[in-house]
Amino acid sequence: MQRIERQITVNVPASVAYAQWTQFEEFPRFMEGVEQVQQLDEKRLFWRAQIWGQAVEWEAEIYEQLPDQRIAWRSTVGHPNSGAVYFAPLEADRCVITLALEYEPLGAAEKVADALGALALRVEGDLRRFRDFIEDLGVPTGRWAGEIGGSVGS
Repeated sequence: MQRIERQITVNVPASVAYAQWTQFEEFPRFMEGVEQVQQLDEKRLFWRAQIWGQAVEWEAEIYEQLPDQRIAWRSTVGHPNSGAVYFAPLEADRCVITLALEYEPLGAAEKVADALGALALRVEGDLRRFRDFIEDLGVPTGRWAGEIGGSVGS
């Protein structure tokens, strides 16, 4: 498994950034290559994406979700990946988002792109587009405030 970790400062409160991130079906609006995210239930998501010209689908489960702090997931079917996103307040109206992603490169194109650092650049671009998206809105398009697996260490 390969690992990428990136951070970005966002000019909205952590609660606003977190609330928008819980709107998983909005991800195609700012994540390059993501065509569809369908929330199947509180813990499960179906993803469809184009990764280096290859159509890829997978299901993921959210195994930890702490409101305004952290969301962690792992794939259960299809493209192997896992990760977490953290929301840390800086000031009342600013926060730092940290995205940690682990994945298994599939196929020759993805292995070459990974070796060249292309996926890390894509993640950085996705974080910038998310920042621009939520800063332009100023308020989230929705919010899910439930907690999943809160006893797991953060």
